[in-house]
Amino acid sequence: MQVTSRRFKDSAHEALHDKDIQSAFSKVKGGFPVARAKSAGELPEFEDLRDQARDLKNHILENLDYYLEYFEDQVLLQGGRVHWCSSYAEAREVVLDICRDANAKTVTKGKSMITEEMALNEHLSAHGIEPIETDLGEYIIQLAHEHPSHIIAPALHKTKDQVTELFHENHGKYGFTERITDPQALVNEARSILRDKYVNADVGITGANFLIAETGSTVIVTNEGNGDLTQSLPKTHIAVSSIEKVVPTLEDASLFLRLLARSATGQEMSVYTTFSTGPKRMEDIDGPANFHVVLVDSGRSDLLGSDKQDLLRCLKCGACMNHCPVYQAVGGHTYGWVYPGPIGAALNPHMVGLEESRHLPNASTFCGRCEEVCPVRIPLPKIMRHWREQAFETQVTPKPERWGIGIWAFFAKRPKLYRLMTRVSARALKLMAGKKGVIRKLPLMKGWSSVRDFPAPEGTTFMDQWKKQHREGK
Repeated sequence: MQVTSRRFKDSAHEALHDKDIQSAFSKVKGGFPVARAKSAGELPEFEDLRDQARDLKNHILENLDYYLEYFEDQVLLQGGRVHWCSSYAEAREVVLDICRDANAKTVTKGKSMITEEMALNEHLSAHGIEPIETDLGEYIIQLAHEHPSHIIAPALHKTKDQVTELFHENHGKYGFTERITDPQALVNEARSILRDKYVNADVGITGANFLIAETGSTVIVTNEGNGDLTQSLPKTHIAVSSIEKVVPTLEDASLFLRLLARSATGQEMSVYTTFSTGPKRMEDIDGPANFHVVLVDSGRSDLLGSDKQDLLRCLKCGACMNHCPVYQAVGGHTYGWVYPGPIGAALNPHMVGLEESRHLPNASTFCGRCEEVCPVRIPLPKIMRHWREQAFETQVTPKPERWGIGIWAFFAKRPKLYRLMTRVSARALKLMAGKKGVIRKLPLMKGWSSVRDFPAPEGTTFMDQWKKQHREGK
């Protein structure tokens, strides 16, 4: 996947003026966040479960090698095979070799963020194998030749009219020539086309929400049932997963499942939660004859023991972006890589390089809502702050920004001078605002004032007000 994070500012400006994006994302505020709050409020032990999940994830990461090897042993006992891949390139070749061994012409795919990371679809297509996304959102963006703009709702940025046009342009060859706009009719049309794809696919590829060391099982969570058909109908099932998805036991998986759907969509439980354990047995009616698990590291082990290890606790629920005012305003594609929103701002600098994605940690108001709703309590603002500090220390940020911070630091280290300057600035800004109380354009703050007004100070600083009230005995 091409990384375009360098263009974040330009992309954000374009998104703010894109009527379709603004229309699509205007529904986020009243959707997932409201559903999450209601679902969490109906579970009295929800906050305690978050603490347990955080602690369990920390334990897993401290013993990751043990649980991964245990998982491999159990997969082998069940008749499957595990492939260890240190890089995206290695993982792509492993999947391609498995597909070639199966003489695959077509591959059905469940939704998988790790395969987005490794650009698997493009790799398979380049070698004559057609990948077919079966999640409806993924199917829509595949037709549009785009990438997901959200972790759990890949086509969140698409309006109904855009989906109508995509289907009309691409489904004529299947006999669907009428332009339809009814949402249910659109779903039925896609379902009709995908039904044959499931039956005729040579290989099924899924991701994995969890890997259970105790049983050697992979777990996927879906609301459409496409994952079940993808992994059970073809003769070969490939589960592609990053290494941090392993959990010790089935009971541990149940803890995370109680948090995952509530945090993601506000459901008590996703419609389908599917456990796959090896290839089919002699007594099984159906299922794949071959079961492969491809474990991908690609830099994740470098996070272990670092000040950013907490990122590996992520359940990929999307709660942080659902509640982020920046994400809600500019959408997911603006972030320029696989993971958008706060998790992208914290993770992408590690995955694609700080120089490439230096804007992302700054794309935050630091309101803290992302950490507040994260089911495993990842301190996302703290990690973004680390990236900001590192960008400054390594001189990744442009000179004007470093000079500005240097000037601010000069005054911040001299409290009396700092208070004097803030007092003068507050009064000057109040005069600039006039009776309106807001400033439309502000020098050196174009990024703020180009899209919203700057609220002017009342004319006095917090310290002045505090001292006055203290003298008056309030």
